[in-house]
Amino acid sequence: MSGTLNNIYENTHFALHLHTEAMTRLQEQSSTGSRINRASDSPSAAYQILGLTSQERSLENYLDHLSEMVNQLEISTTILENMISELAEAKKQLTQVVSGTYGQEGQQRIAEAINDILEQMVSFANTKHANQYLFAGSNILSAPYRVERIAGRLTGVTYQGGDRSLEVEVAPGLKSSAFYVGDIIFRSNSRRAPIFLGSTGAKAGTGTSNVRGDVWLTVTYNEGSGKYELSLDDGDKTVVEGDITNLAIKNAAGQVLYVDATDIKTTGVELVSVPGTYDVFGALISIRDMLNNERGLSDSELREFVTNSLNSLAEVSNLLVQSEVSVGSRIGFLYDLKDTLKSLKYNMEDEVTRLQEADIAQVAIDISRREILYQMSLSVAARMMSMSLMDFIR
Repeated sequence: MSGTLNNIYENTHFALHLHTEAMTRLQEQSSTGSRINRASDSPSAAYQILGLTSQERSLENYLDHLSEMVNQLEISTTILENMISELAEAKKQLTQVVSGTYGQEGQQRIAEAINDILEQMVSFANTKHANQYLFAGSNILSAPYRVERIAGRLTGVTYQGGDRSLEVEVAPGLKSSAFYVGDIIFRSNSRRAPIFLGSTGAKAGTGTSNVRGDVWLTVTYNEGSGKYELSLDDGDKTVVEGDITNLAIKNAAGQVLYVDATDIKTTGVELVSVPGTYDVFGALISIRDMLNNERGLSDSELREFVTNSLNSLAEVSNLLVQSEVSVGSRIGFLYDLKDTLKSLKYNMEDEVTRLQEADIAQVAIDISRREILYQMSLSVAARMMSMSLMDFIR
């Protein structure tokens, strides 16, 4: 009998314990609203939730990167718009010079205005956001453009940034960049044949020159030797002799202009324009110096050269417009990617919610059912374990 009573007690205790645990778990779900409060509640669902949560955090990092990149690109777009506007103002003033509206003093005032635009352009190109230079490529911690000055006047602008853009992963397996290489977006690289503007008779040689933008070819005549001599941007002189159909004329920087000197018939200064090689800063420097007329050009020569400079400004303006379109396209792509990642993140959040959140209505039903079962178990156990003296005697 004692064994039977002991078994009844143990079974009753175990059943009541199970009911108590179930009610405790259901009450916890009801109070927290979560079906899974610890991994043991549902190991498989907990594993899924852990994986989805990890992916959510990863997507959140990507979204943060995208937001910062879009912000940087929008600043770059604003800068390019301002630069295009400045170049439009420069073209407007040069048009007035070509039309003969201004005399020498007026031309010098325009030269000063062009110099102000040049300074502003350098400042734009060296813009930084959050201590990172926007147009320095991969070298984002250093100013991309170094300036050279003589007596305080800007005489040269040299790119010293990275030659590749700094790419950041913006989605699994996908990289993009908000930092452009300034030497690409501010400098044209579609070299065409040099154009000689002057009356000396010099022409382009057959070699591929590597000079860029505007250069000055000076033709002089040596009375002693009876030969013409050529110099590029006031560099060393080259005697016109030997194979004069393709003379290599070097400037002080070692850049070469190939010249056909066959038809040279007089001395003078030639403006040599190399379309497809202009950069924003070099074009403005050339125009400013041209308007200051430091080489003593005649009015007709000056107007001819300034007219050609309108072409150089058009070239760099088109270059900036293309860059602006490129930046705008990248912004559009990143916005679309951002929306896609947000949708993925929301889907993952919904899946986590589905797995984790408790159905409160069902939980309430289960609690009520468990309470009834618990009360029934107590009642049955009480009847089974109630004993009288006669039961004990038997």
